[in-house]
Amino acid sequence: MVLSMAPWFSTAAVLPQLREAWGFGSVAGSWLTIAVQIGFVVGAVGLAHTNLADRIPPRRLMLIGSVIAALANAVPALADAYGPAIVARFVTGAALAAVYPPAMKAMSTWFKVERGLALGAMLAALTAGSALPHFVNGIGGAGWKSVLVVTSLATLAGGVIADRCGTDGPFTYPIAPFEPRAIRAAFSHRRIRLATLGYFGHMWELYAMWAWFGVFYVDVLFADGHGDPARTGSLVAASVIGVGGLGSLWAGWVSDRWSREVAAGIPMVVSGAVALGIGFLDEASPVLVALLGLVWGASVIADSAQFSTIVTEAADQSFVGTSLTVQLASGFVLTVLTIFFVPVIRDAWGWGAAFAFLAPGPLMGAVAMYLLDRDRRSGSSQPDVVAAR
Repeated sequence: MVLSMAPWFSTAAVLPQLREAWGFGSVAGSWLTIAVQIGFVVGAVGLAHTNLADRIPPRRLMLIGSVIAALANAVPALADAYGPAIVARFVTGAALAAVYPPAMKAMSTWFKVERGLALGAMLAALTAGSALPHFVNGIGGAGWKSVLVVTSLATLAGGVIADRCGTDGPFTYPIAPFEPRAIRAAFSHRRIRLATLGYFGHMWELYAMWAWFGVFYVDVLFADGHGDPARTGSLVAASVIGVGGLGSLWAGWVSDRWSREVAAGIPMVVSGAVALGIGFLDEASPVLVALLGLVWGASVIADSAQFSTIVTEAADQSFVGTSLTVQLASGFVLTVLTIFFVPVIRDAWGWGAAFAFLAPGPLMGAVAMYLLDRDRRSGSSQPDVVAAR
């Protein structure tokens, strides 16, 4: 997972270099990430409607997705033009839809207890993979083409490792025939609906923060007169994104010992609070902003695995892959809006307003987790598993 998810933010990590090479503005730059999000949605919906997420073994699906993502991720380095890059980023996102949800399902086959921590570990791997291109760009001083090539090789290696070196766990899910009603039945369940509402709030913030924090921090360094803002900005962005792995592990541990709702709700309150204020510190000390960014990075992703954990526990076990894929696809639609509007708001009113725009999402998600926790405590929630009938 660490290796396979490397292409997601490969162009975001080298965005300043791409702007200089291809001569586009901030809004056009946002589409290099938005194309990945849209591609992921299309790929995820395709998997859900064909039920391939439940018909192909998850590790084999990861290999297929990784190979396609590796090839597509390398295309901008070969074509060296904005138009082909947009198409290639769309294909990259569609291919990664065959990596992320199947990986969550594959991990779940190993755990009936402490599944929250297990999926938290998987999200930690996703987080590290998302940070990888920033790290490669920061430590190597390499050109943007080299960053794309390295991340393509990484995702190819990740797919091979998943397929050849791993095995499915003892708690495998039954292979199901195509059943469109599984989607509707799953989301008629109150526990899944509230978990999905929380996931929507989480996604409103997460990918826009990951996509734009590096650019924000470069602006902070420029304001401070830093000598090498591009390289330092990449290293700090890698650290801010990567530290989310620790947050995911913490939330997974809390999830198994207290509740999924508490493990998701607390990080969303913290990340929403940071989003409200950090953008107004764009002329403050870079050290202060980096430290606050680490808090934001640790909390912004920590809750993510818990929404998937709830679905793996509450959905019809024959259709867990389909249910996860639909939840993920729905959430990623929201990311298109926030990734697009953050630079627009930044250009109009500054970073403070741009990041504050993200805060209502996690705060709404925290409310959904409170309602879910109240249901659990009162015993009014529906049974843990809903049948797709």
